Amino acid sequence: MAYVVTDACIRCKYMDCVEVCPVDCFYEGENMLVINPSECIDCGVCEPECPAEAILPDTESGLESWLELNAKYSAVWPNITTKGTPPADADEFKGVDGKLEAYFSENPGQGS
Repeated sequence: MAYVVTDACIRCKYMDCVEVCPVDCFYEGENMLVINPSECIDCGVCEPECPAEAILPDTESGLESWLELNAKYSAVWPNITTKGTPPADADEFKGVDGKLEAYFSENPGQGS
């Protein structure tokens, strides 16, 4: 079992989760983060830290595609171990539906 980042992170990317992760399993895309499911130790400390409520356990139904997306992009995006600055308009995108189709970027982030 692992935790996954869902589309609620897209264009929000608050990064509070990065600060508490004991195994540094977050990877940064241009406008969202993902978790490497092979590195995640299922401790759950990241879930309550996310202001966008984008982190969920992969045991919840309907998250198979998110587990695949997290695995795919954690293999190519840079690892992030320290919190960066969220996008200036992050709060405007919090709670917006359909962000995967409208805003997802495959481009890597800066990493740390």
